[in-house]
Amino acid sequence: MTNEEKFIVDLEGYLVIKNVLTKDEIVEMNQIIDNGDRNGPPSRWGEPFKKLIDHPKILPYLIELIGPSVRLDHDYAIFMQNGSSGGGLHGGEDGGRPGGNEGDHWYKCRDGVIRNGLCVITYNLAPAKPGDGGFACIPGSHKSYFLRNLPDEVRHFQRQTHYVVQPEVEVGDVVFFTEALIHGTMPWTAENERRSLLYKYSPGHSAWSGNYYNLNDYEELTERQKLMLAPPSIGGRSSITLDDNKG
Repeated sequence: MTNEEKFIVDLEGYLVIKNVLTKDEIVEMNQIIDNGDRNGPPSRWGEPFKKLIDHPKILPYLIELIGPSVRLDHDYAIFMQNGSSGGGLHGGEDGGRPGGNEGDHWYKCRDGVIRNGLCVITYNLAPAKPGDGGFACIPGSHKSYFLRNLPDEVRHFQRQTHYVVQPEVEVGDVVFFTEALIHGTMPWTAENERRSLLYKYSPGHSAWSGNYYNLNDYEELTERQKLMLAPPSIGGRSSITLDDNKG
């Protein structure tokens, strides 16, 4: 992760990471989606999707932004057709604040070290051009003290404003964002189908989902993947490293 990327994450709360997936990975995953039932977590759809748990181009970001005890909390896919409605802007306002009910939505930076609660890695298997819709956010809102002042008509995309953005992505790009960021899903207007795989990660000591992974649902997991699918814990938890197949 570069110093400029750290600057962008701290400034805006999200980051577009270009060209993460290769053409072969994209073709293989799209073929499986075309021929599959699209049910359940993508991480269980086959080997190319299982590899996304600790994709070598993404793992350094996870360790840098969440910490060496990072774990996969849950994963799912979003498919949208032309005309599909989105979901309003949400997030941020609950996490770590008095009265909030989702204390894993937080962002901190101290002495140059960034740490987050629940974060999202979105693998894009289809493009999203300007105006296409899909993922949208309010850059910088992960550090705002006035989140509850967001007007309802903006929250539900009924009024356009300069501070709500829809990042442009190409096939194979990844969008990282912290759940402390206000974000949501705009209606999809593109002719192509939106295909996004959302792998959501937490620090090793916390969880958002109460449905923990069952390792028996997977074949031939590496030792590192087993660690990343493990339930939350503190004592005795091994650190995730960049070494292949190791914790």
